[in-house]
Amino acid sequence: MLYQFLFSAVLRRTDAESIHRISFGALRGLAAVPGACEAARAVLAPRRPELAVRAFGRELPGPLGLAAGFDKNAEGVPGLTALGFGHVEVGTVTAHPQPGNPRPRLFRLTADSAIVNRMGFNNHGSVVAADHLRALRTRRGGERPVIGANIGKTKAVPEAEAAADYAESARRLAPFADYLVVNVSSPNTPGLRDLQAVERLRPLLREVRTALDGAGRGTLPLLVKIAPDLADEDVDAVADLAVELGLDGVVATNTTISREGLRSPADEIAAAGAGGLSGAPLRRRSLEVLRRLRARAGDRLLLIAVGGISTPEDAWARIRAGATLVQGYTGLVYGGPLWPHRMHRGLARLVRAAGYASVADAVGADAPLPAAPSR
Repeated sequence: MLYQFLFSAVLRRTDAESIHRISFGALRGLAAVPGACEAARAVLAPRRPELAVRAFGRELPGPLGLAAGFDKNAEGVPGLTALGFGHVEVGTVTAHPQPGNPRPRLFRLTADSAIVNRMGFNNHGSVVAADHLRALRTRRGGERPVIGANIGKTKAVPEAEAAADYAESARRLAPFADYLVVNVSSPNTPGLRDLQAVERLRPLLREVRTALDGAGRGTLPLLVKIAPDLADEDVDAVADLAVELGLDGVVATNTTISREGLRSPADEIAAAGAGGLSGAPLRRRSLEVLRRLRARAGDRLLLIAVGGISTPEDAWARIRAGATLVQGYTGLVYGGPLWPHRMHRGLARLVRAAGYASVADAVGADAPLPAAPSR
């Protein structure tokens, strides 16, 4: 394929963050051309009835969405949905603008179809992101895209003030999002993953929920995104907490700090350095975490699977394990702009081959019965 040739000959030899910036600029350019997004969407967006799925009170054309991290400032949603994504999760957005970590901070491990990033929540802040979403929501014509807003902690904010920092972003973004994700699992903000501990996560999520109530969006679906590096018992504890607090779901999983089992040369791995690893090496553990969440909570939580999803078979395995929606990021980097279209087309084929009328009918087909609710 042309993209794979271009990737091998040019893109893999160019700074990863520069390529991201150029690609994102191209998407925004597409959106600036009258009728271009509509024309692309007519060809690339999923239209097969067996792919339709309902989540967040909305009917989505397909289960595959774009994970947070690609569109940090909510600037590229029209172009991204034109590629065929059924939903787009923007962010991670912090309450205050921040530049992120020093460059270089984004690296490819091509032998593993993986990426290492230590971006550090670089974004323009929740005021700017809210302005972009407001403008998008007030545009006339076209389909209304399903948008999630992923929020994180501002690096300069002390951990003792983290809950208030998250709540500030929640208030600003809530009027324009279809769902909100509390990200406590990036490895690139010091101390952030400590917030996954239940005794610290509980008051944080309660404050965010209070902020949504105050913004008049008390029913806005609220989810939490967790790391694959959590111990099994901690995954169970988060599932129990989410059910206890009446959260709507869990996003599983973020990037990993593990470097086990990689095929890339040791010097490439060392050169990439610290940061979160995404892509194919995450496939096994992310699926394990998903299965554990489903076994613990059953259908009381909506599960979004992310991490190591690069083929239709990967997506199908997550759906059968209990995921209502699946997301990709690294798959797009290695697969190119037609990747979402190919993924949905392949997934439709798998749904039909398995004898299901709809992908929604297969959610949790391979999942064990849930455990009894914790007392």
